[in-house]
Amino acid sequence: MTFKTSIRPLISRLALATVALGMALPAQAQAPVQQVPQSREQITLSYAPLVKRAAPAVVNIYSRRVIKQRVNPFMEDPFFRQFFGDSFRGVPRERVESSLGSGVIVRPDGLIVTNDHVIKDADQITVVLADRREFPAKVMSADEKVDLAVLRIDTKGEKLPTLELGDSDNVQVGDLVLAIGNPFGVGQTVTSGIVSALARTGVGVSDFNFFIQTDAAINPGNSGGALITMDGKLAGINSAIYSRSGGSVGIGFAIPADMVRSVVTAVEGGGKLVRPWMGAGGQAVTQDLATNLGLTRPQGVLINQLNPKGPLEQAGVKVGDVVTAVNGHIVDDPESLRYRIATLQVGGTATLTVIRKGTETKVPVKLIGPPEDPPRDETALAGRQPFAGTTVANINPALAEEVGYAGSSDGVIVLKVQPGTTAQALGFQPGDVVVKVNGQPITRVAELKRVVDQPQRRWDLAVRRGDQVLTLSVGG
Repeated sequence: MTFKTSIRPLISRLALATVALGMALPAQAQAPVQQVPQSREQITLSYAPLVKRAAPAVVNIYSRRVIKQRVNPFMEDPFFRQFFGDSFRGVPRERVESSLGSGVIVRPDGLIVTNDHVIKDADQITVVLADRREFPAKVMSADEKVDLAVLRIDTKGEKLPTLELGDSDNVQVGDLVLAIGNPFGVGQTVTSGIVSALARTGVGVSDFNFFIQTDAAINPGNSGGALITMDGKLAGINSAIYSRSGGSVGIGFAIPADMVRSVVTAVEGGGKLVRPWMGAGGQAVTQDLATNLGLTRPQGVLINQLNPKGPLEQAGVKVGDVVTAVNGHIVDDPESLRYRIATLQVGGTATLTVIRKGTETKVPVKLIGPPEDPPRDETALAGRQPFAGTTVANINPALAEEVGYAGSSDGVIVLKVQPGTTAQALGFQPGDVVVKVNGQPITRVAELKRVVDQPQRRWDLAVRRGDQVLTLSVGG
């Protein structure tokens, strides 16, 4: 039995099935014709054959972590703190945090894909197959930026059922899909729906915001489960829902299979996933921008920043160009442009469709990884100075990709702030970029270290946080 992949063909089939059941409207005086159904397909349309084939490849994932904390109720009383001090902290107590999610077997030797947030910081991960067998799992890769993780279980040579990765670019709005997972821990559950929208980029779930939206019911516990098409292939990994109550309201999001494929390929290759580097920044084209640029409608990404050593600059792309497609796939905002580049392989070539002064052209771009230039020079700062307790580094394209920094490629960024230090007391945060110290511009870690190593009675600091430059004076 086969299923069509969109609503309109399915409706046509339902109409044919209705005729086969003898329920066609009578023509004038003609008596209704009673017919005996000749097959199950003529009696009912069912997802059962599809579910039977796909469900064994969807697993339940249980993760747990142990948190140690010292608890003493007397420490909240100032009287006891006065006499015993902060050293009187009580006996360590362990608290266990558990998490429930789903996963998809993508390789018969036990390679499983799930969401990163399902297994994040877990001390123990258990995978439960559809036949209720349990296996300890090892994390092969965890990528918070795309909210995907790859696990492996030891099957002792047994081949497990798998779901084939589909081409998420073939998925269309209106296609029928099934969501398979373990909502609320009640056990494996299947829900049906359609693809409500594509290329959703305003969800805010991961750094690469590009999702398939569906109205198939997705609830807590479905995370990491499968969204499958009617040909039994994986369209995406269920990742998040939009809800005010915590339950499904018909707006769910799945990470496309093309992004899943890039993560799995990196694991199978035995190396760390390196995504192509654009070396460019841009903004969505609004109606006002489209009018000023002479475009017939708002479309594409206006390039407003280029790294001189970046691949787009080297390919001839200029500030003011509008990128409308990557390899023929339309892009309408920076997130969709990043996604299209991220799903390609380093060493290959991408063809960008670019509009420059009203003329459309195709630009081939060589795909390279983000360079470690300048060297990051990670340094922990100490001493009697405002940045004591921070770990800082030179910003370079590779580091910017790792930490999700989208600003200029020059400068010194704060990576860590140790608790209980001077830097924490002054309010410094990871992601802050040091701009100036006592009026001296800071572009490298060596410059910052040289300045803070000199004793000062007063420190005048300028730090960039997001789009704002914060100033601070210490001492004096």
